[in-house]
Amino acid sequence: MILKHQIDFMGKRRIAAIGSGVLIIIALLSLLFNSLQLGLDFTSGTSVRLSYSDSVNIPEVNDILASNGYDDAQVVSFGSDRDIRIILSVDEEVDEADQSAAALATGEELAAMLRTASGSEIQLLGSDYVSAKVGEELAEQGGLGMLVALGIIMIYISVRFQFKFAVGAVAALAHDVIFVLGVFSVFQLEFDLTVLAALLAVIGYSLNDTIVVADRIRENFRRMRKGTPEEMVNVSLNQTLSRTLITSFTTLLVLVTMLIVGGESIRGFAIALTIGVLVGTYSSIYVASSTILYMKVTREDLMIPVKEGAELDSLP
Repeated sequence: MILKHQIDFMGKRRIAAIGSGVLIIIALLSLLFNSLQLGLDFTSGTSVRLSYSDSVNIPEVNDILASNGYDDAQVVSFGSDRDIRIILSVDEEVDEADQSAAALATGEELAAMLRTASGSEIQLLGSDYVSAKVGEELAEQGGLGMLVALGIIMIYISVRFQFKFAVGAVAALAHDVIFVLGVFSVFQLEFDLTVLAALLAVIGYSLNDTIVVADRIRENFRRMRKGTPEEMVNVSLNQTLSRTLITSFTTLLVLVTMLIVGGESIRGFAIALTIGVLVGTYSSIYVASSTILYMKVTREDLMIPVKEGAELDSLP
């Protein structure tokens, strides 16, 4: 039965495809020419973690560091308003063993400098050196992990549903990942391991939504006797719309809270997930569903295969 009052999602799929295409092209061009602003997890540098006895005034810390020759230092809060992390670039020509020792000395020097200048009690929590080689390996393994995840997802959906659904699901996931990466590239937001973890979480979230929609589409293709594929997909999307919106809304409530009170250490993670939830909700409707229509899915594709000789088995 086709709903009388329904949103015509698939009637606007061409407009959505054009909009998605333009945004993905912008994202790819930005990634090509602007690249990503990689955090310390993917580049070489020194990370110094300090804990104050009172709330930290970050602008004041920046002024103290700049006046003492650390103009390129980045200061971010993490954990609480009393903890900060200072990120410093290092000389790539210095031997890695020497860099590790230098990182410890730098941490003690910064802690002593800030104690003297601010008059606060400051505890050095740690001072670490991250080499460019380690960062390169992390980037390669992270990218490989996402590709493997997409490949396994495609195999699973091909077996669980049908190959055309697998293409649609992977297209939606690739769309989401490229879009999030594009936002980080265009606005030059720091990309670190927490953001990479958020991308993997976005894949899982978007996949869950896509599978719910795909399951309802398959059910309606088998159950509904009348209607074109476009009409049946529309009915399926409208039937799952309330579930999709409620899930997205409740997830966004948590993510917005993380953005507001979570601190700088998880800001990139929260931003990536917030964008991912929004674009993932969109892609499960317009990218995944539109793709299976463009691939000419039919009722026969989704019918349960009849076992050979089943009619004879039912005879007395």
